[in-house]
Amino acid sequence: MKSPALVIGSGFGGLASAVRLQARGYDVTLLEALEQPGGRASVFRDQGFTYDAGPTILTAPFLLDELFALSGKKTADYLRIVPCKPFYRIAWHDGVSFEYTGDQAEMEEQVRRLAPGDLEGYRKFVGETHAIFQRAFIELADQPFSHFTDMLRVAPDLMRLRSDRSVWQMASRHVKNQRLREVLSFHPLLVGGNPFQSSSIYAMIHYLEREWGVHFAMGGTGALVQALVKLLEDLGGKLRLNAPVEELLVEHGATAGVRLRSGEVLRAQVVVSNADVSNFYQKRVAAAHRRKWTDSRLRRMRYSMSLFLIYFGTNRTYPELAHHTIWLGPRYKGLLDDIFHHRHLAEDFSLYLHAPTRTDPSLAPPGHECFYVLSPVPHRGSPGDKIDWDQVKEEYADRILATLEKSLIPNLRQHLVSKILFTPADFETRLDAHVGSAFQFEPVLTQSAWFRPHNVSEDIKGFYLCGAGTHPGAGVPGVLSSAKLLDRVIPSPNGSTPHHALRA
Repeated sequence: MKSPALVIGSGFGGLASAVRLQARGYDVTLLEALEQPGGRASVFRDQGFTYDAGPTILTAPFLLDELFALSGKKTADYLRIVPCKPFYRIAWHDGVSFEYTGDQAEMEEQVRRLAPGDLEGYRKFVGETHAIFQRAFIELADQPFSHFTDMLRVAPDLMRLRSDRSVWQMASRHVKNQRLREVLSFHPLLVGGNPFQSSSIYAMIHYLEREWGVHFAMGGTGALVQALVKLLEDLGGKLRLNAPVEELLVEHGATAGVRLRSGEVLRAQVVVSNADVSNFYQKRVAAAHRRKWTDSRLRRMRYSMSLFLIYFGTNRTYPELAHHTIWLGPRYKGLLDDIFHHRHLAEDFSLYLHAPTRTDPSLAPPGHECFYVLSPVPHRGSPGDKIDWDQVKEEYADRILATLEKSLIPNLRQHLVSKILFTPADFETRLDAHVGSAFQFEPVLTQSAWFRPHNVSEDIKGFYLCGAGTHPGAGVPGVLSSAKLLDRVIPSPNGSTPHHALRA
């Protein structure tokens, strides 16, 4: 009889962990609180439009290929993943734009057009991101940081790579043009970080994208979720929806399973949580079992910003748009200060616009287009919790739509036929995100690697963490890597040492 294992939360980290444990011989049950799998990658549907809640930027697809290969399958057996070009169109409020791709010659041409005096500095920036990428992602992303000695081991490299600098400082060291600095520093925002505070380690995202590209799953992110669910079930694993966990059961310092909100008890000696780390520890694990991650310590952590999202559909198409557009308003640092420091809802904003029907028209009715637009906003920790989102959301959404209409999508509101809003309050309630944070802990150096909640619980034997709130962090490559490194630390079901060699 197979040893049972429970995985809590069916985001990408939870799905990947469940697939890997099932492939290793565990009898896995994946528990999802919502009515559908995916967590932050769930799907909204309205009037024939299919809206991916997020995430929508897919990089390092080899991490997905590994999951399918565990059962002798290929990704193409389950879904089709296609490249996006450009990776992003970066557009400023005054109409200037930058086509961001993974091709060195194309990027250099864009740099020459925007800031010809910074071409050599740009080349040096790329070289530095390659060195960081090689060490921080290739060598360390799937390595556990369970002991302080793990951190000491890499400390010389962190010093050599100047991880004490911010991404903005690193970009500014190489290039002088303000807008090119913005182009080279926005990536931390994709994982919940402030470019002026996030360690330069996160500049590796620039090279990660160059190495493997930016991709899209045909059918949307929801199709990728369904493909991983099918893979899990093909391996013999089980998914249970509408099954919120009420309590982690602990006996003699070791996990014994979970109690669901319904009162049902599921027993297992291996439990993996992909839930929001702060809320799970505070709400689902009794304080008596948490010597390390106490309520007071979790409250002292710095949390990422939240997001305000509009999912909307139009009764016409806009073929001139890119799949991914980053629209930058008149302020950069000042806006980020409002979001991360003052936690004030500013009058201005910068936006990310996702137009998936540019790549896959099937996500909208014929002749229609579907989108989502997000605006980074403060999380709901004081004083950000003073924002009454029920009161301001319609007016804030209308300002965003008016800006899109003026800058990117002509006559947008005239052609609008579907609209769904998702606010920080929804992150807090529907997704059980602590203070409505969209990415859990802010990615600064003192909350990275060993300083994050560990993948192996320090207090409870048999309890493990994956996903954005643990090492290596947020983003699809990060959460998939967090599942991959669990192979190194979770014993095999026969009780032997962890399965270090499991590599597809």
